[in-house]
Amino acid sequence: MKSRVYYFIIFLSIIFLGILSRKISFIPLWIGDFLYAVMIYFLVRIFLPSKKAFLIAFISILICYSIEFLQLYQANWIIEIRKTLFGRYVLGQGFLWSDILAYTFGIASSFLVEKIVLNYISQKSV
Repeated sequence: MKSRVYYFIIFLSIIFLGILSRKISFIPLWIGDFLYAVMIYFLVRIFLPSKKAFLIAFISILICYSIEFLQLYQANWIIEIRKTLFGRYVLGQGFLWSDILAYTFGIASSFLVEKIVLNYISQKSV
């Protein structure tokens, strides 16, 4: 239970940083996509706290890629959803290969940081 609280705090912090990254003009746009992937990683981690990090990374990348490829679908109903603030933040606006790259690096970074931190914590407690 304690780990879910930590993951939730990280999740909320990433949302804050992601929104902030879109408001500050000198921060490159890909940083927001990178942080989006990190957010998805920790969201999945909240729901599956005891699963291995590799599975969390795999599920996260599937979610991010699915959302990105869904942007190729242009039915009227989903376009209307994308016009809302929630739809724009969650579903995005248009497909970009650079987003796929940013998602890949975001999830890989989350995976590596989690592995390093967990390794450090487990070694410290021995």
